Amino acid sequence: MRFGGKNVLVTGGASGIGRAAAIKMAQEGARVLVCDRDQEKGQATVQTIEQNGGLASFQEVDVAIEKSFKEAFQYAKGTFGSLDVLFNNAGVGGNEKKLHEIEESEWDQIVDINLKGIFFGLKHAAQVMIEQEKGAIVNTSSLLGFKGKKRTGPYNASKGGVITLTKNAALEYGRYGIRVNAVAPGVIDTPIVDNWREDERKWKLIASANALGRLGKPEEVAEAVLFLASDQASYITGETLLVDGGGLTF
Repeated sequence: MRFGGKNVLVTGGASGIGRAAAIKMAQEGARVLVCDRDQEKGQATVQTIEQNGGLASFQEVDVAIEKSFKEAFQYAKGTFGSLDVLFNNAGVGGNEKKLHEIEESEWDQIVDINLKGIFFGLKHAAQVMIEQEKGAIVNTSSLLGFKGKKRTGPYNASKGGVITLTKNAALEYGRYGIRVNAVAPGVIDTPIVDNWREDERKWKLIASANALGRLGKPEEVAEAVLFLASDQASYITGETLLVDGGGLTF
């Protein structure tokens, strides 16, 4: 098993890609700390892992608040003794407004979670992993970090920032044996896209706007995450892997 004996922290583990990755990592032998703001759904992820014979626990975390994130790393180190993998995944969607319509508070809410939250994760994971002289971090960016889209300015900016921050962290921490990569999902069937389903015509257009002509599954992104976090990717760092069904080529 690729993650036998390894300790993993997953943010946004209550649903979507984070939940899928947490379950798959546990199936491959990891002890998983599931972190999320949603305690009920986060505990449900833990329960699923345990029912399948895996090991997991839950910590309530708001990634936009550094103190909250720091406590999760302290819990992980105190409980596990070490941290091998961070899946730095928690995020929110856009607000479907043009730039001149966006309030500062709306911008801050999206960027604080999607970009500052990634920074907090990198900061505190690095502090643990430098001591160990090893570790793997996978951040979640997006297809929209690579290209523009109307009415999603703060989201695009935050996810583009993740791509660049991933490269920065890879350069800074490679000498300590720490690899830092990212995944960039396209349109995936997760709660983030639920508000698009209300308009059936729009939904069909969005869901098929890629070379494969279909929506992605959280499990398909999770497989990419597991690869990047595993020793199979031991010579890969600073990269962002698109998992978009060919969305960027469409």
